[in-house]
Amino acid sequence: VLSLRLDARAVAPYSNDMTAPRLSALSRAAAPPPDAIDGRRERSRASRARIVAAMLDLVGKGEVNPSAAQVAHAAQVGLRTVFRHFDDMDSLYQEMSQLIEAQVMPIALEPFVATHWRDRLREMAERRMRVFDAILPYRISANIKRFHSDFLMRDYRRMLRLESDTIEAILPPQLLADRVHAQAIGVPLSFQCWRLLRHDQALDFAAARAVLLALLEAVLASIPNE
Repeated sequence: VLSLRLDARAVAPYSNDMTAPRLSALSRAAAPPPDAIDGRRERSRASRARIVAAMLDLVGKGEVNPSAAQVAHAAQVGLRTVFRHFDDMDSLYQEMSQLIEAQVMPIALEPFVATHWRDRLREMAERRMRVFDAILPYRISANIKRFHSDFLMRDYRRMLRLESDTIEAILPPQLLADRVHAQAIGVPLSFQCWRLLRHDQALDFAAARAVLLALLEAVLASIPNE
């Protein structure tokens, strides 16, 4: 099972426009030295990283709808600090999603070892189970929030398209024309199927894997050999 670990360097730093058309001699004299500015920027980056890490930790531990106050408490920052770095909870979800996706997408999009489309689907199943298990609490949280968030609803639909497109990319043309079987293949390879097995039915990884692979093999067996 993958572990999601926040790398503070991957978090975009908060920037504050401190430029002005002209500075008077007085303002230049009063300006803090570069070391002080760098120190403030570093503290700002550290605060932002703690906020995102707190969000990831809360959701990862099962808090499906954390509030800004909960995030602030977990990050040991003030509530105003949270909203100084993030306009709203949507923007915090967006950054969390970007961090998670950056870690798991390289696994999902690795080149296939197998050459036959049936074996590639089996490879895809193994990869998706690893990825889905890593992102399970975060996708559940986002799915709950998406009905009140335009960004999360768009992201949900984007992920559905990605799941479908990556399957269709390896299916032979004759199978793509068979919409019933093409759609049936997508069911055991979907996040919703994995969520049902792991979260709703509370199966452990090995049991959920056995069920998912049995479902996939049943669909493949119903497709005539080419």
